[in-house]
Amino acid sequence: MNPPAIGTDPRLRAALRRLDLKIVHRLDGLLHGEHLGLRLGPGSETAEARLYQPGEDDVRHMDWAVTARTDVPHVRDMVADRELESWTLLDLSPSMDFGTGARSKHEVAVGAMVAANLLTQRVGDRFGAHFLHRGTIRRWPARSGKEALLSLLATVAAAPTGDVYEPDPDRATLADALTDLARTRRRRGLRVVVSDFLDTPAFGGEVAWERPLRQLSSRHQVLVVEVLDPRELDLPEVGDVPLRDPRTGRVRDVRLTRTVRRRYQEAAAAQREAVSGALRRCGVHHMQLRTDRDWVLDIARFVLHQRRTAHHLARHTPGTPR
Repeated sequence: MNPPAIGTDPRLRAALRRLDLKIVHRLDGLLHGEHLGLRLGPGSETAEARLYQPGEDDVRHMDWAVTARTDVPHVRDMVADRELESWTLLDLSPSMDFGTGARSKHEVAVGAMVAANLLTQRVGDRFGAHFLHRGTIRRWPARSGKEALLSLLATVAAAPTGDVYEPDPDRATLADALTDLARTRRRRGLRVVVSDFLDTPAFGGEVAWERPLRQLSSRHQVLVVEVLDPRELDLPEVGDVPLRDPRTGRVRDVRLTRTVRRRYQEAAAAQREAVSGALRRCGVHHMQLRTDRDWVLDIARFVLHQRRTAHHLARHTPGTPR
């Protein structure tokens, strides 16, 4: 998936800039801003105040305001100034090309990747990507800046789409891609996983991607973006229709009766619950986007909810200075 020369394709460059501007204008002030380092150490950003440990803490770090309020010596740690490196795992499986809403799941997934990278763009941090494309894991190196983001989007746009039905037992899965991301990107940072998770069993069975995702979240901050289309949750009662599996190419004629629709809804709901349960066990942040909704607005609401939750927890944590 080699990116085309962006400068020689004005239409592609204009389209990518429109996508970038749409996200920037609507999320400005929500997804932008400074971030704190992941580990404590010498730096300029202050962290939480804690009790002073005689013989271990430097008195120059004494927090006199908290000490005066509590009558107990407190020091304030400093957060290390370190460059943040974020990596996105983008699922480009054939099922991601599907969409019955205003856009395809592929378009929503790319937009989510851009929005996540804008979290760190203004402070000069680097972002890279891994792609799961046609059973192969491809890597895009970490870079920084607006031109790097345009190059990343051009790389995704150049990826061939369409269904390829070649049985191959060695084809990489989402679990393989997560394992590869955890193995090759050891430096602590933000990890974003964008997929539809359609290979998750609906009624019991092992969730193959759960273990590698749990390993990834044990070391990094992980945001999972689940992309859905309404037809994956419910089907209209339209009679006889041919249905095709985008992963295998298998076509089957199905009569969409009321009973079939009900069983389909039950299976779809069970699958979504299996995905949500596995993500909860992994301890990751979970955001769900749909092709029939305003995905930019949904991202903004998610960010605001996360910030309000974090602020609420900080205010009600015992021992936290106010």
